[in-house]
Amino acid sequence: MNEMYDIIDDETLGFEDDNSKTKGVDSIHNKKSVLEEYGENLSTKKYITNPAIARDNEIEKTILTILTPDKSAILVGKAGIGKTAIVEGIAYKIQNGTVPNAIKGYDIIKVNTSQLLGKYVTDEGVEELRINVLLKEVEKATNTILFIDEIHTLVIESRNSGIDFLNAMKPALSRGDIKVIGATTLDEYNQYLIRDKAFLRRFEKIDVEEPDAKTTVKILMGSYPRIEKKTGVKLAYSSFVIENIMKFIVDMTSEYKRVYELGSRYPDNSLALLSKAFSYAKFDNSEYLTFKHIYKAIMNCQSVYSDVVKKEAEKFKVQFKDFLEKENVDLNDY
Repeated sequence: MNEMYDIIDDETLGFEDDNSKTKGVDSIHNKKSVLEEYGENLSTKKYITNPAIARDNEIEKTILTILTPDKSAILVGKAGIGKTAIVEGIAYKIQNGTVPNAIKGYDIIKVNTSQLLGKYVTDEGVEELRINVLLKEVEKATNTILFIDEIHTLVIESRNSGIDFLNAMKPALSRGDIKVIGATTLDEYNQYLIRDKAFLRRFEKIDVEEPDAKTTVKILMGSYPRIEKKTGVKLAYSSFVIENIMKFIVDMTSEYKRVYELGSRYPDNSLALLSKAFSYAKFDNSEYLTFKHIYKAIMNCQSVYSDVVKKEAEKFKVQFKDFLEKENVDLNDY
């Protein structure tokens, strides 16, 4: 996720402080709940724009699954195509009250699997698996949906640690006491999860396809205001010009132009190129993103092959010649 950006400190990773006696065991003096300590509430997150543009079908399927008794959802699709964005899209709809009444006011708490590992010492001094404590808190909350990104890693960690994290979740899932949205890739789903029939029986698999070029343009058009807000840099052209810029970026990062080994997909690779252009503007202390910054990003794009970069740079010069001349951009400098 996915699907731009966090700093992880020792506490988040579950490392002990100087007063802790056991590595991976939370201090008894930690008064925060496990959900508060290790979860991110997507329902209270501030969204500049809709984070799940053109994903209405997947959002509807996920919500319908959550509303089904004794069922949770698992989003399955390639890396970088926006599985996390779909869950954020549901949280966005909860904020705006455009969800069924049954989940209005719900909290969607995102936790990474690394945050579910280790143990937790309760106020009573009892040592429990952190995942068990978290599941109990979710059960008590009643209006909470747990989002577990890269849910397949629970299987990997179970093998490494000897603790079966999937089995720890099964009772609560079986009773329908908790609702979970998991996310994983198809390869990892087939390799790690599909063998555990008892676990998957509680999940509805929702396939998330890579968006096509036209849809990716829509995603970029809807996403750039968020990048503007984060960087403080404005894309000050007409909507028509901006759309043509987005079409160029999407075409440049199309499937057969990408470096195969990187495994990048729409919309992640296109958003990465657009974000890099904003970074160049910020580096120049510019209030505005200009064609110079876009050209720099193109010339330094590493997600497509080097010969593609050269060809696309020449196409860019021709297609946006008038703007480059108007802005006095000397392309020989780059």
